[in-house]
Amino acid sequence: MSIDRFEALRQFTAARIGLGRSGPGIATPDHLAFRAAHALARDAVHTELDLAALERSLVLLGLPVLRVESRAPDQQTYLTRPDFGRRLSDASATLLRDKAPGLEIAVLVAGGLSAFATASHAAELLALLAPALQRAGRTLGPICIAPRGRVALGDEVGALLGARLMLVLIGERPGLSSPDSLGAYITLAPRLGQTDADRNCISNIRPEGMLLTEAARRILWLTDQAMTRGISGVGLKDDSDRVLLTSEAAAASPALE
Repeated sequence: MSIDRFEALRQFTAARIGLGRSGPGIATPDHLAFRAAHALARDAVHTELDLAALERSLVLLGLPVLRVESRAPDQQTYLTRPDFGRRLSDASATLLRDKAPGLEIAVLVAGGLSAFATASHAAELLALLAPALQRAGRTLGPICIAPRGRVALGDEVGALLGARLMLVLIGERPGLSSPDSLGAYITLAPRLGQTDADRNCISNIRPEGMLLTEAARRILWLTDQAMTRGISGVGLKDDSDRVLLTSEAAAASPALE
């Protein structure tokens, strides 16, 4: 009987390691598993976000929810014209322009490249974030939801709402073992023309990646630091782990006499 040397390792990773062979190709079970993962990734990209279902989940947080649209009228256009996903439609821009400005934190939840990720995790993550932000004395604006939005759509949303800080939750481009990965982007003083260098990103938020509780902790730390220090992006490093380790070490050490 042959011994599978990789069996013990597979419990620690979803990576395809030690695949079996059948002649010049991989074994049939591994081939079928690859095809299934590829199909899930394609479905994640081409499926549109169910706004009604998402809105039902978000209204439970007690915050107003606003539907907005990018300039991409359908999913095919959204995929082939990324620039359309970065700007609001004229009607949505007018809607937000008429809202009272001066919010501290605005939120955009977008389908991105995996509506499955957004539908699966965004509401649950916000259920952790919203009460914590409110306890910290931060005012949270309406939650805008967009089925076909890119990360940069948040710049225009935040600018029109007059927000000090923009939080974008968006479905990330799926991998062959991660069709449900959610990303969080934090941008101080959102405005048109900003780049990814102006944002902080927390990636791979999902049960098999970064747990929602850990993602919420990092988002809260980065949000507080961005608003306190007046910076975000490359100027703001995620040192939340260092702070956590320092706190744990202090708690474990005997009190000084």
